[in-house]
Amino acid sequence: MPSSSLRTVIARVRWAGSRAIVALLAGVVAVAGSFAVSGRTPSFVVAPVDAFVVTTTPAIVLTVAIEQLGRLGETLASLVAVALTIGLFAVVAQVTLVGGKTLSSRLPVPAWVGQPAVVGAAMALLAWLLVGNITSAVGTALPAAVLVALAGRRPGESVPAVGVDASRRRLLALTGGVFGFGIVSYAIGSRRSPGLERELETDLEADATALSQQAADMELAVDGIPGLVSESSAFFTVDINNIDPVVDADDWTLTVTGEVDTDYTLTYDDLVTGDVQTGYNTLRCVGEQLNADLLDNAVWTAVPVAPLLERAGPGGGCECVRVQAADGYYQQFPLAVMERGYLAFGMNGTALPRAHGHPVRLLIPGHWGEINVKWVTEFEVLEEEVDGYWEERGWHGTGPVNTIAKLWTTNELDDGRVQVGGHAYAGTRGIETVEVSTDGGDSWTTAELSEAFDPVDVLGDRDAWRQWQYTWEPPAGDSEVVVRAIDGNGDIQPADESSPFPSGSSGWVRETVSV
Repeated sequence: MPSSSLRTVIARVRWAGSRAIVALLAGVVAVAGSFAVSGRTPSFVVAPVDAFVVTTTPAIVLTVAIEQLGRLGETLASLVAVALTIGLFAVVAQVTLVGGKTLSSRLPVPAWVGQPAVVGAAMALLAWLLVGNITSAVGTALPAAVLVALAGRRPGESVPAVGVDASRRRLLALTGGVFGFGIVSYAIGSRRSPGLERELETDLEADATALSQQAADMELAVDGIPGLVSESSAFFTVDINNIDPVVDADDWTLTVTGEVDTDYTLTYDDLVTGDVQTGYNTLRCVGEQLNADLLDNAVWTAVPVAPLLERAGPGGGCECVRVQAADGYYQQFPLAVMERGYLAFGMNGTALPRAHGHPVRLLIPGHWGEINVKWVTEFEVLEEEVDGYWEERGWHGTGPVNTIAKLWTTNELDDGRVQVGGHAYAGTRGIETVEVSTDGGDSWTTAELSEAFDPVDVLGDRDAWRQWQYTWEPPAGDSEVVVRAIDGNGDIQPADESSPFPSGSSGWVRETVSV
């Protein structure tokens, strides 16, 4: 039999392992509890860790993630932030379980009550330091304290000299309980919404509804391609953080400052009583792959930026406007470009959703989606141009979008013919023609286009996409289908394929159709 000293060492190792597992489980339930009471808001304890991950990730890593992983990259970044946060709380739990035993023993309560209380207090303090929200702190502390209490020895059981010790059976039971608690917390937190969206005035809602119906009447009968107006919930979102800020319209202000005659601050009510316009506008993500789906169109309710800048009186030598957002994002624009922009507060007949910049976002017609800043808080007029967030990371920020024809669907019809279709977009240049080749680019045929929107209904004139379709009877075997667009200036979409970095993807989309 092993000596008493060896038995002691084995026991201590087992107790140490037990404590480590309990600490990890405590970290999991702490983060889950915070999500249950906060949802995906800045009060969620993962939010500051996520921001830290984004800030410290090297630009080259971000570029590779955007180009190669797309939306999966955002998901992975979010999972990394969650894992780091769990680890942070687990470390605090571990330290408290070991070092807090003396403190808990001095409390006028049994040890199996005192130690969970100390752990819970440590978790609450950490949560408070991270997000400064009492609800999230309590939501973090309570489940962690309960877990430690369940893991601890009960009255009548032998209490180890080094603190919490849980049997293998108890650890398995706790792990199962933590898994279940995580599922319930996710379900509860996912349903939480700040509820900040205002209703649009009836006449503005009616205007947007009329344009949506107009677009529906203009759509081509093609299965598998989106309509001409994207649902707000399906409209793509790409942000620097994975947790959106929460900005109440009643608290929102826009400050116009810098090299101007008069600084001033605009409230939400001031904005919505301005020169309100309703119209279509399409956005495309600069980081999307050639035939990806980060391209959408909506009906926006907005006011022009030019009168707002004119009110401040930019100096004669000013060349640039720096736009700041509530989430820490910033972008710069040449003054002439900025003056053609809009501040949107409505989307598809409702107040701007939180995910799209509630209460107010910027729209710069004809430019990449990345620079259409959400949650706008400040315009700063500058005498010299500066780099924006993505330009500092090597991307070309404020250039106009590339012309693109997307091939999004292939339908085999009942009569043996094949139909291909998609969308085409060229920013404010507009789409004049889409051509299709079924022989790899040797010959071209004009495709059918959806009717172009009336320019008076489009923010930024022709800055809206169009649907296209082409139907033919292919020969047996493989046909290489190629599509290209011709913009309103008569320029053909470049054939050479380029990757998203640094100026957005371009090239002809190709797909092999087999019959």
